[in-house]
Order: sequence, then structure tokens, then C-alpha cells
Amino acid sequence: MPSPADIPAPPPGCPAHNSGKGIPLYTADFADDPQAHYEYMRGFGVAAPVELAPGVEASLVTDYAAALHVLQNPDVFGRDSRRWRALNEGRIPMNSPVLPMMAFRPGPLFTDGPEHLRLRQAMTDSLAKIDSRWVTRLGERIAKYLIEQFKGRGTVDLVREYAQVLPLLVFNELFGCPADVGDRVVFGISGIFDGTDAERANKVLGEALFELVALKRKEPGEDVISWLMQHPAALTDEEMIPQIIQLIGGGTEPLANLIASALAVLLSEETIAGLHSGGLLVEDAVNEVLWNSAPISNYATHFPLQDVELSGYRLDAGDPVLISFAAANTDPNLSGDRQTLSKRAHLAWGAGPHACPAKDPALLISVQAIENLLKDLPDIELAVPSENLAYRPGPFHRALSSLPARFTPVRISRRETAAPRSAVRAAGGPRTEDASAPQKGKFWSGFLAWMKG
Repeated sequence: MPSPADIPAPPPGCPAHNSGKGIPLYTADFADDPQAHYEYMRGFGVAAPVELAPGVEASLVTDYAAALHVLQNPDVFGRDSRRWRALNEGRIPMNSPVLPMMAFRPGPLFTDGPEHLRLRQAMTDSLAKIDSRWVTRLGERIAKYLIEQFKGRGTVDLVREYAQVLPLLVFNELFGCPADVGDRVVFGISGIFDGTDAERANKVLGEALFELVALKRKEPGEDVISWLMQHPAALTDEEMIPQIIQLIGGGTEPLANLIASALAVLLSEETIAGLHSGGLLVEDAVNEVLWNSAPISNYATHFPLQDVELSGYRLDAGDPVLISFAAANTDPNLSGDRQTLSKRAHLAWGAGPHACPAKDPALLISVQAIENLLKDLPDIELAVPSENLAYRPGPFHRALSSLPARFTPVRISRRETAAPRSAVRAAGGPRTEDASAPQKGKFWSGFLAWMKG
């Protein structure tokens, strides 16, 4: 580990030297310029001391090779957060905002060894049954539905009204959610990520998921939840809920951030001319975000099973070690290698036994969401200069606060469209009074009503 004299000066606004603690990742200053903070952290070696929330300290791996080593060696770096020493000793505030992302739950994200293999196999086998053609048709219909909500106005916040909602509706369909349950899932997840009345949102989400599991036990269908239940792993209801939460959390928030950030790249003044002349592909913009602005920037919490040195940086047993996917992907040591690396050599999807099990459908959904928007609103552009875009503070994500855009208003016309299979089955649930203008939390029943015409 370098001496203090070797460590560069902290970036503007970084209070790390004054506090005597790690570099805080939850401040607006970090959200404004994370790369400056990562550059400062590299002065500590392959990892740096950070503070994830007040009173929650960890080490953050910023080096690409070191990150791969941690991710690919579960016998040294475990994921079971019951090893978290500070939490076990009562040194972590029980109302800490990072506990929902770090505290143990009996799902594949927080388990190791044979138990992790059993739980993950159930998830990967169930996801493998998803028909990509079904996802393509579903994505087109959901995109069209969402675009119809705002295309007559000529303005839109592409985060709040499109990128955040589309993945939730896709997962509601993949889960076979009835209208009322799906509305509560959307409300719960949105509230948790918005940070508005998160306690109530978490309660609503939990109740909705327990109801969904009970429903699928009685009436299984052609959906991911039913496939999970039917898997030879024989998941209990207590194991089902963490599986579903991991699928929702891992499949909606990162996907929303990816869609929004890629749209910001495509609609920026620097690239919009190339976009409309066919000079920039949507896949290129998505890949640029995955490399340079990873939607989940800092996560994959590990706990060393014993004291260990990582390229000279000491990591103590039971202390959390996170991977900075964003810093590792932009590691200066990779500058000469990135030209020869595969497009998928970035770490935005993780690596090793806990790598994202749904990266292929996630890529399909994100690319299609962007292409559908650009096809329906070909003259869409940012309503503010790209340098004025703001990001939500938070230790784990890279998430735009909003993405205001403008376009020529389009006259709305209703066209009958064949409903996807579970939408027809679920269409008997409650409806919004005006499906063309759903209230927050009513997007799913609004979509089902719209599909019925």
C-alpha cells in the first residue's frame, strides 16, 4: 500500500482527508464526477478505503486485474454477508440505507458453494426458457404503449416516463403478474429506487410478491415464477422471494440506467448528427455505457474468509470488499489493451460464479427500447445541454436524475394489437379509468387495458 505522501490530492469536494474515514460514495460530489474520485482512489493501490453510507466502511477494488481475481476466487472472497464483522458487532446502524443491498438474504446473491449452485441453477434454467422472440414482441408493445403516453406533448422525461418504467413492465409480463399485483410491484420498486417513502414501498412490494408466489403455487403458468417453482431445486416460498427480488432488482434498475445513459449518449449534441446519418449504432452507444459508465458502478460485495493481501493492499477477514465495475473498466492499465479486448470484456455484468445470469435478454431489451423510441420519434433531441444532466447520488449506481427531451408532437391514434400471452390471461384484473394516462403505480393495469383496446 502506498505511503500518504504518494497519494494524490483528493478531488474537489471530497471530504475524505478531513473526516479520517474512507472516501464517501454517497455524496452529490461523487455523483457529479466519479472518475475524478476513482483517479484519486488509484493512489491507494488496487483498492481504496470508502464509506458507502455514514458509518459503513468498506474497501473498493478499482484495478481491472484485481477485480477479476476477487470475482473469480470464491474460496477466498465469499459473498455470504453473515460474515460481515462490523454488522455482527453492532457497528452498522440498523436504519442504514445500504443494508437492503448488503444484508444477507437466502438467495443466490448472498450464498456460496453448493447452496449457491443450487439456487443459481434454478434461476439460470428458468431464464433460459424465455423465448427471445416473445421478449422482442413484448418490448415493442410496451415501448409503443409508453410512447403513446407522451408523444402528443412534444416533451418527455426519458428517465421517469420511459427508461424506469419499461423494464418493470417487461418483468411483470415475464413473471405473469395479474393487473393488481403488477401495479403494486411497479409502485414498490419505483418507491424504493426513488427514495420516496421507501418503507411503505418496501412493504407494498413484499406483500405483492408473497401474493404472487401464493397465486403461482395454485395456478402455475408459462412464466418465470412458475418455472422457478417447478425446478428440481424445489425452492421454498422463503427462497422464492429473494430469488424474485434479485431478478427484479438486478433486472430493472441497472437496465433503466443503461437505457437512459445510452439515450443520453445518442441524443447528445456531439453524436446526434452521426445518429441520424446512420453513423452511430445503438449497440455502440450501449457498449460505450457498459465500458465507461457502468449502470451498477460499485457492488458485488465480498467478504474475505481470512486476512489477505490483494496486490499489496491488506483486506481483513469479514470486512466488505466491493468491486468498482466503473473504475475497473476505465483502469488506465487497460488503455493499451482495450483495442484488442472483446466488446464484452468489460465487467459491467460481473464475472465468475456470480456473473449476471440475464445479460443477453438485458441487452436485447435495452437495445430494442432505444431503437423503438428513435423509430417512433425520429427527431427527438435533448432539451438541455448534455453537460447540464445530473446524476442521482448513491454508492452503487450510475443513474441519471432525469433526461428531458423534446420532439415534434405526434397525433395519437389507437390501433388494435394482439396481446402477449400472459397479458390476455391477466387482463381480467382492475383497470385504470383512463388507460391513456395511467397514474403512478398503475402502469401495468394501464398497459393491459391498452392491449385490450
